[in-house]
Amino acid sequence: MEKITFIALHLGYGGIESAITNLANQLVNDYEVEIVSTYELYDKPAFYIDPRVTVKYLYRGLKPNRQEFIDSLYEFRLINAFKEGLKSLKTLYLKKHLMVKYIKNCDSDIIISCRDIHNKWVGKYAKENVLKIGWEHNHHHGDEKYVQNVIDSISNLDYTVFVSEELTDFYMAKQDKCKCIFIPNMLDYIPEKKSSLNSNNIISIGRFSKEKGFVDLIDVFSEVHKKYPDWKLNLVGDGTEYQSVVSRIAEHDINGSVILHGFQDKEYINNLLLNSSIYVMTSYTESFGLVLIEAMNFGIPCIAFDSAEGANDIIDHGKNGYLIKDRSKQAMANKIISLIESKTIRKRLGKEAINTSKKYYPDEITKKWLKLFGK
Repeated sequence: MEKITFIALHLGYGGIESAITNLANQLVNDYEVEIVSTYELYDKPAFYIDPRVTVKYLYRGLKPNRQEFIDSLYEFRLINAFKEGLKSLKTLYLKKHLMVKYIKNCDSDIIISCRDIHNKWVGKYAKENVLKIGWEHNHHHGDEKYVQNVIDSISNLDYTVFVSEELTDFYMAKQDKCKCIFIPNMLDYIPEKKSSLNSNNIISIGRFSKEKGFVDLIDVFSEVHKKYPDWKLNLVGDGTEYQSVVSRIAEHDINGSVILHGFQDKEYINNLLLNSSIYVMTSYTESFGLVLIEAMNFGIPCIAFDSAEGANDIIDHGKNGYLIKDRSKQAMANKIISLIESKTIRKRLGKEAINTSKKYYPDEITKKWLKLFGK
C-alpha cells in the first residue's frame, strides 16, 4: 500500500487543521497515512483522527511562545523576556531542523504540505521520486508579499491545491512552474436530521480574532434584538478578541441574549446547528468558509459580508442565503430580520442550502484527490 504524509504545523483548532484531519480520515481506505506535526499544542488533536492514521510530533513539548515573549517585553519583565527570547530561538531552530531532517528521510510516496515554509522544504529536500503537493488554504487579500511567498514556495512542487476557483485561477496566471488544481474542502459529517428552522436561535462559529469580525456581529445582533428580543445569538469559539466581544455585549446591554459557548467538540456544535435557524458570518476575510457549508448541511440559510471571499463561492445570493455588500451592519441586520419574519423564506433558502452542501460531501471531494494521485 502506498504511503501519504501530511506536513502540519500543529493539530490544534483551525480550518487548516480540520481540513487535514478530514482528508486523512478519508484516505486511510486507500493509503497508509501519517500526519507529522511540528508542535504539540494539546494532549490530543483538536479534531477526530481515524485510529488508522499515524500521528507523529517532531518534538514533545515544543510550542511557540511568541505571545509570552511579547507580554514580557510589554510588561518590562526583562529577565523573563530574555528567557523567552532564548526559548523562541531554540523553538525556531528545532522547527526547521527537525522538519527538514524528517522530510529528507521520509519514505512516503506522496507528501502534502500545508504551509508555505513547509512547501519550500518539501520542494528542496524531499526525495526525487516523491509526489510533492502543496495545499494553500489562505487568501492573499491583495498582499503582494504574501503572493510572492506562495509563488516562491511552490516552485519546486508538482502540484498545489487551492480551496477556491478564484485562487486557483489567480496563481495559475501568476506562475507556470507548478500546476494549480482546485479542490474545495470537504464536510466531515452528514446529519441524519436537518434543522426544523423553528427555533429562535442565530449561530456563528469561529476563532475570536479581528479578521473574523465578531465585534461587528454583536453590533448587528443588537439591531436585531431591538425588534426581536426573544431571539438568541450563539457564539462558538474563543480567542484574543474574547474580551472585546464581552465588552461590546455589555455596551449594548444584551448579555442575556448572547450565549458564549467557547471552544466545543463537533458533537456539541452539531447539536447547536440542529437547533439553529440562521447562520451569520461577519468575517473580514475568509478563504473558503467551511462553517457555511457545515451550516448549509443542516439546511440553515446563511448570511455573510461579501468581504469574506470564500463566502462568495458558497452563497448564491437570494438562493441559499444572502451576501451583504460594503460590510453594512444595518443591511445585514435587515436581512436577518427578514428571515426571522418569514419562515417560508427560511425554508426555501434552507432547502437550497442542503443541495449546495452535497457538492462538498466526503466521497465527492475524495474522488478529486484520488484523481490527482493517479488513482
